[in-house]
Amino acid sequence: MINLEEIKEQEIDFDKVYDYAEFPDKVSGRCDNCNSSYFKSSVKGGVFLCECRECSMKKSI
Repeated sequence: MINLEEIKEQEIDFDKVYDYAEFPDKVSGRCDNCNSSYFKSSVKGGVFLCECRECSMKKSI
């Protein structure tokens, strides 16, 4: 299992949607990549998706 620190050491794939259960926020309400608190949220197919407006990192909840 890969943890978030290993992802930070690697490069974050902005085309991939990370699962919140596997990669919870390091700081609640902040992007793990750029520390922004500005997100756009959407629901599609019963999946809640949060996308950072600064760097486009995505997480499904």
